[in-house]
Amino acid sequence: MLKIRNRKIKIFGDGIKIANLKKINNKLIDGITYNPTLFRKLRINNYLNGCKKIIKFFPNKPISLEVISDNSNSMIEQALKIQSLADNVYVKIPITFTNGKSVKAVLRNLVNEGVNINLTAVFTITQIKNIINIIEDTDTIISVFAGRLFDIGINAEEEMKKINSFIHKNSNCKSLWASPRSSYDVYRAINSNTDIITISEDLINKFKLFDKKPEKYSLETVNMFYNDAKKSKFKI
Repeated sequence: MLKIRNRKIKIFGDGIKIANLKKINNKLIDGITYNPTLFRKLRINNYLNGCKKIIKFFPNKPISLEVISDNSNSMIEQALKIQSLADNVYVKIPITFTNGKSVKAVLRNLVNEGVNINLTAVFTITQIKNIINIIEDTDTIISVFAGRLFDIGINAEEEMKKINSFIHKNSNCKSLWASPRSSYDVYRAINSNTDIITISEDLINKFKLFDKKPEKYSLETVNMFYNDAKKSKFKI
């Protein structure tokens, strides 16, 4: 099992089913995050009601909940409404609007309003450099989609090392490794000096495999293939 004590990273549960929030190991999970895509996957129909249900389960740990607007005024309005739900809420603001334009003006307004920000869908250090002067004195979470960098053939661990160095030298912000592709990404995140990693329920459940001997896992795999072949009554 992933060692709970002395680990150098915070773990946020990502898109946990509401019915399973009680079961999540609170010693392991330091916070939770959601976005509109995860809400849709969880079949949450009323956005604000969904947010309120989640907050009840985690009253004292950071909860990141995202706006669903694509223009400055309504994005600010939604952010203030989401933030008002609880002091431990961080409002997720995308790094750009859907037309690719910067959300700088939104960030300035929300910083002035004292809103807790989770800047999301970040992919490059250039994007961070473009807005760092606005959020440098805040505890903003900067969510870098490392898993999606791997998807497009970029070594996310090396990129995160550069990004983390810049963030830690130039601000009070926290970095977050988003969209991991394997449970082992928690170690990649630690090696790159990332502050937080989001982990899906499926990947959290795989943490218990970390102490398993490879030979035992190999044998279990062989047996799985054999038993599935028998159950299917395959013939050659």
